[in-house]
Amino acid sequence: MKLTFLGTGTSFGIPQIGCACAVCRSSDPRDKRNRVGAFVESAEARILIDTPPELRLQLLSNGITAADAVLITHDHADHVNGLDDIRALSPAGGLSIYGAPDTLDRLARRFSYVFDGVKPLPGTSKPEGAAHPLEPGARFRVGDLDVQAFPLEHGPMTVYGYRIGDLGYVTDAKELSADAVKILKGVKVLVLNALFPTPHPTHLSIPEAVATARRVGAPRTFLTHLTHRTAHADLERELPNGIAPAYDGLTVNID
Repeated sequence: MKLTFLGTGTSFGIPQIGCACAVCRSSDPRDKRNRVGAFVESAEARILIDTPPELRLQLLSNGITAADAVLITHDHADHVNGLDDIRALSPAGGLSIYGAPDTLDRLARRFSYVFDGVKPLPGTSKPEGAAHPLEPGARFRVGDLDVQAFPLEHGPMTVYGYRIGDLGYVTDAKELSADAVKILKGVKVLVLNALFPTPHPTHLSIPEAVATARRVGAPRTFLTHLTHRTAHADLERELPNGIAPAYDGLTVNID
């Protein structure tokens, strides 16, 4: 199984509009961070995690031309506003889209044409999605991969994390419950959001993400949803062994 980080930045993206800080002006390509998304592929499955605003560019830059399913963590704009771009990935019958029931309900109102079941006119195209609401803890299968959804606290909102085989994927979480840690035990690779060096009310901070990674105990942890407060090279030097910052386009093989 292979994980590709399509985007690793916070909701503003980096460089941030109107900012002239050292990270936003950095020449290190790892400091150029689009909004968060990921792609998981195995021998029989291709799974897109979230549909960020830069999705078209992310798919092109990573050579991704097809998907079997989309996992939605939550419907904040930086995670779903590229949903229209699944039109290039939509098979006959629609692309399977998984998420919490309330998340999919809101998406169906904002992107009604994706879920309405209406076929495009001859000679035209449209994105087609088939909604699959998931209750907390739900397990399902995509190709040869077992997937489990679990709830996470994100301020007043509940978001979903996903365990996909030996991968644990968590973004926009403030903390992991004991149940979530139990679900993630045994993963070989863990992905965690890590916002600021200092505490934030709705996201894990970098120190909190490090502590959470130690609770889960994965051999390798990658931090995502990073901001312009932290340069990649600086964060890489500061993190303990086994924990590293992700960057756009990074691929990780999970055997």
